Amino acid sequence: MSPSGVNREFRPFLRMTFPAHVSDLTAGWQPGERRFRSWLLLAGVVPVDYDDLVFEEVEPGRRFLERSTLWSQRVWEHERVIEPAEGGSRITDRVRFVPRLAWLTGVHRFVFRTVFRWRHHRLRGLFGTAAA
Repeated sequence: MSPSGVNREFRPFLRMTFPAHVSDLTAGWQPGERRFRSWLLLAGVVPVDYDDLVFEEVEPGRRFLERSTLWSQRVWEHERVIEPAEGGSRITDRVRFVPRLAWLTGVHRFVFRTVFRWRHHRLRGLFGTAAA
């Protein structure tokens, strides 16, 4: 999982920062160990949040479970599973979050759904859609 791949999914709305030496986000990971802080930049410029990136589980090329804290989220869990499917692959993202400000839950839910719909749209554009 590469920083450029993550940012390709977000483009042009968001960009995540990564340390210059990181080319594979999961290389050398240890369960529960904070990898680094990544800033989320709106339009690639304006800081809107940060992610203290922590992987709990990694199955290279198939699955990861990130359990991190964000500036906006007390708990952020993102699981991605990639499975073989007829004509290609199926990508499933599951997200669970606990906002630091509970009254913003609905806003966060809307934003996260929108962002992940966009990410999946970008993935279909980059890699194509399996024939029905």
